[in-house]
Amino acid sequence: MEGGAYGAGKAGSALDPISFLKQPQTIIRILSWVFSIVVFASIVNEGYINKGNEILYCVFNKNSNACNYGITIGILAFFACILFLTLDLYFPQISSVKDRKHVVLGDLGFSGLWTFLWFVGFCFLENQWQITSLEDLPLNQGADAARAAIAFSFFSILSWAGLTLKAWQRYRLGADSSLFSQDQLDTGHPPYSTGTENADTFQSPPFAENLDTVSSGYQMPPY
Repeated sequence: MEGGAYGAGKAGSALDPISFLKQPQTIIRILSWVFSIVVFASIVNEGYINKGNEILYCVFNKNSNACNYGITIGILAFFACILFLTLDLYFPQISSVKDRKHVVLGDLGFSGLWTFLWFVGFCFLENQWQITSLEDLPLNQGADAARAAIAFSFFSILSWAGLTLKAWQRYRLGADSSLFSQDQLDTGHPPYSTGTENADTFQSPPFAENLDTVSSGYQMPPY
């Protein structure tokens, strides 16, 4: 929203769920949420195989670190998307511009970090999958889950990069000085009017000229 603080108008504006869902940031956030579910659910459900014993092996070259990494960043991304969606929803209700700035900076930092972590995860999973022996996958077990985790890790890089860009745009937008004065930026509340007026606008008190005339015409009687 133009003319507001960090992409939102003054606090107290009416909440419009339809407009909120249509925002590009909301759409990208929901996509990131779905991608995270696909990644960690694929690994949890079909990312482990066994070969005639009770011991489970990670489908990615029997490297448990690869499976643990994908599950960890996927679950954390899942909860982070829920948190930031909630903050996005109530962001216009935040009256303090300083608090809005902290939310935007938190979004920017987390989105940038998770873009990097998803990139690392994609490279890690792809590398381990390429060196996985077909003999370790009886009947191609877990192959679809592995490919799904790799593919949606790549999609997550794009979606979180988009969230980073949107957060950066909101940060650059800053606060519109036409709506928020410096006092409000510091306290989050509208400043009180000082009521100071130009001294030239004051008029002389009534009868001031008559008093001056009387005073100038009065003489001390001689004794």
